[in-house]
Amino acid sequence: MAIKKQFLKSKPVCKVTFSLPAEEAKKVSVVGSFNDWNEKKAVLKKLKNGTFKGTVDLESGNSYEFKYIVDGVYVNDTEADAYAWNDYAGAENGVLNL
Repeated sequence: MAIKKQFLKSKPVCKVTFSLPAEEAKKVSVVGSFNDWNEKKAVLKKLKNGTFKGTVDLESGNSYEFKYIVDGVYVNDTEADAYAWNDYAGAENGVLNL
């Protein structure tokens, strides 16, 4: 798992690239407070090496909760900046600090 942050100098935006190795998976999405937890808004593309990858533009200066959905199962990123308990889900979400 990997999260790469690229801050733009021209505007308050950070390009965040999510990478998740999941060779056996058929579909992987990243969901969070930045896309209303909608798995259709950030579907990751599967690369030849079995890693799913995608980039999302997010506003700098904010924190966002997120998770991956791997074939219908919610998974946290081990490289998240922090973790936050979510009573609604009854589990922790990863936190991205920009």
